[in-house]
Amino acid sequence: MIRMAAVWTCAAFLSGPALAAAQEDMAAPPQIETGNGERNAIRLEGATRSGATFTFPSVRIERDGFLVMHPFRDGAPVPTEYVGAAPVLQGISHDVGITINAVPETGEMFIVMLHYDMNEDRIFDFNDGVTVPDAPVFEGDRLIALRYAAPEDSGE
Repeated sequence: MIRMAAVWTCAAFLSGPALAAAQEDMAAPPQIETGNGERNAIRLEGATRSGATFTFPSVRIERDGFLVMHPFRDGAPVPTEYVGAAPVLQGISHDVGITINAVPETGEMFIVMLHYDMNEDRIFDFNDGVTVPDAPVFEGDRLIALRYAAPEDSGE
């Protein structure tokens, strides 16, 4: 937001090629990086699956929230849908289980991400998937989210 305001202010004083370059910079959508942060993280190494239930070894979050799984469709993540969510308390949670609505194929892709429990009711409020009351967790410009392929069924 501050960067955009600064570009608009500078653009008012620019002309010609400099103005065109400033306008191009403003038109580019902001790049959101995904991954783990320093204060919030999802450990995927050692995650398992039994049928439609996934178990993640550990999750670290700054305040109470949720570990959420979003599906992929046609090779791309679908951020406006989710297939499962599990509450996680502030701090480190171990062996976090999420049961999704259908047994996935081995290798089926998901986005696993953190959301804060904004109204502290321990119910994941997703609304329409665009205006999500329980907000995704960011550290700066980094969205705490990871691509995850369903492992083989452990049969347990």
